[in-house]
Amino acid sequence: MKRFLYALILSTFLFVPLAQAEYPERPVTFVVPWPPGDLEDVLTRMIADEFQETYGVPAAVVNKPGGGGGPFPGAVEVAVAPADGYTVGSFIIAVPTIGPNIGIPELSPNPFEPLGIFLTYPFVIAAGGDSPYDDMQGLAEHAKDNDVALGHFGAPLIPTRVTLALAGEMGFSYSSDAAFDALDCNTLASGDVDVINTTLQLVLPCLNDIKVLASVGNERIGLTPDVPTVAEIAPNLNIALWNGLFVHKDTPQDAREKIIAVAEKVALSDAAKKLASETGALIYWQNVEEANAQIASDIETLKALN
Repeated sequence: MKRFLYALILSTFLFVPLAQAEYPERPVTFVVPWPPGDLEDVLTRMIADEFQETYGVPAAVVNKPGGGGGPFPGAVEVAVAPADGYTVGSFIIAVPTIGPNIGIPELSPNPFEPLGIFLTYPFVIAAGGDSPYDDMQGLAEHAKDNDVALGHFGAPLIPTRVTLALAGEMGFSYSSDAAFDALDCNTLASGDVDVINTTLQLVLPCLNDIKVLASVGNERIGLTPDVPTVAEIAPNLNIALWNGLFVHKDTPQDAREKIIAVAEKVALSDAAKKLASETGALIYWQNVEEANAQIASDIETLKALN
């Protein structure tokens, strides 16, 4: 009888900590499917740091660039990880809107649900400072009689599709295009391509030495106020490029709420406002309901690019 009581007491003590364990109790990974340095990486690192401070567990950003495959290899890693809140995706608009439609089994049907959207990129179409054109109209005229190579982050991605569609609207085409993991000052300086579509953050160091021809979206960028938007040139190509946090659909609600609380705090912080003013980005917090509505709207808009 005593042995039975001892066993019962021991099993009770072993069981209680398991039953009372709360999220998070071990390290959390935020997957950014791009190289370090761009805005989604900077902001996600701020979120990870705040998460670690708030909950007392290690939290880190892991960069998983796709080698020209855009964000999709990184998204697959989040999709196949356990749906327990310990692997969080920091994804651009393309993951939920394009990912389910390009033949990747792990992403179709869409395995993710948003926690919130926190960033609209200052995305631009830019050329080298010595290029013989100063705006999109000049590029269109030049490209009719000259080869112009385009660098982008991946053919299926929205900035690439918008850039190519804009060329079509303006009556020209690029002679060639190629995907890069990073598109920055060095890309243009090396002469690897003539035109790039990239975030303003990546070309800020050489902003005075390059030519920004257009920005993607319907709102001009504060750091380049004289540069027209793609939507001004071609109103049917009006789409913004955003980034948000995503988890697998089966992730527990408690984990979601704790991640959201930290992410929203960071997105509305003074540090985020300072980053926005320095980079021309829009930083904010769009909740789950608003994020789902945004995704649904963007899917409809993207049909015009097909």
